[in-house]
Amino acid sequence: MAETFKEHLYALIVCGGAGTRLWPRSRKSTPKQFLPKFYGEKTLFGQTLDRAKLLTEPQKIYFVVTSNDNARQIVQFYPEVLKKNIIVEPMGRNTAMAVGVGASYIRKVDPGAVVMNFWSDAVIKDNDLFYQSLILAAETAFNGNWLVTVGLKPTFPHTGLGYIETGEQFSAQKSVFKVSSFKEKPDLKTAEGFLAKGNYFWNTGIYVWSVSSIFEAFSKHSPNIFKSLENIFNSVGLAEEKSVLADAYDEAESLPIDTAVSEKADNLLLVPASFGWSDIGDWKVTYELKSKDVNGNVIEVFGEGGTHLGFETKNCLVEAQSRLVATVGVSDLIIVEMKDVVLVCNREKAQDVKNIVNTLKEQKKDQYL
Repeated sequence: MAETFKEHLYALIVCGGAGTRLWPRSRKSTPKQFLPKFYGEKTLFGQTLDRAKLLTEPQKIYFVVTSNDNARQIVQFYPEVLKKNIIVEPMGRNTAMAVGVGASYIRKVDPGAVVMNFWSDAVIKDNDLFYQSLILAAETAFNGNWLVTVGLKPTFPHTGLGYIETGEQFSAQKSVFKVSSFKEKPDLKTAEGFLAKGNYFWNTGIYVWSVSSIFEAFSKHSPNIFKSLENIFNSVGLAEEKSVLADAYDEAESLPIDTAVSEKADNLLLVPASFGWSDIGDWKVTYELKSKDVNGNVIEVFGEGGTHLGFETKNCLVEAQSRLVATVGVSDLIIVEMKDVVLVCNREKAQDVKNIVNTLKEQKKDQYL
């Protein structure tokens, strides 16, 4: 019985998000998860796919993408991926619909499936610990009507992440806890308090559940989304599948999965983990994750002709694609040079890069997006 759950183990890799805070490297045509050598030799998507293959067979790995371009990139560069397992969303409808539509297609193949939900743009430092945590979460989800999340044991008072508070231990034999509440991104003092208490974990957004449990949860907590997902499920494999998918997305609420289900559910468990996780969400996080020289600089050349020459340059991230980038007497900057655009940004203002993207959209300067 203990091994049976592995026969029903599926992975869902969600490739949503345009990565607007990582503009101008991350673009519509090549969002951050598909950028070559952005973090490591493989793309972030490629690293995520490798982790999924540690847990289940390629034919049991499904994908939710936001454009046909992304689907074509996956098919072109990752031949092990089954084209029929790629679900293209008609429009962005946030993470509740993304994981829900993935569960709908998997449920059609295997009504007893347990789905591990991954985000394609996360960095994981220790794949062995990741495997152990996900297997424990999957076994727990398979053996009961539980929604299971994987929470990271915090190593410092992070103010840029949400937290999950845990209550009593669920399993005496294994490290699994009941979830008490979700907490929004805290200020520093609150985050320090979370660390001191010891029962708060970083919210990674990694979820594991059976398809029956998540559909029941949608039915109970988000009936509007449940209705859309039921329509999608009933149409899979039929001639009207694409039109039903489009209509369902048009009618569905746009909600994060935490808001739609997790924060309301009373059957949520948490598996504590320490596999080293980061969401590369902006240039500041990118700078913090990457290796630095003696002056605290991250210097990267990613195209022909790109190079850097610096004097009295400290704690900067410089990425050059096509020409010389020269810096003198500067610190704490993000400088990204590309053939068609140059970004210069204070590192502490990295979150605001999205404002440039939004303005370019308003001005209809799509050539820069």
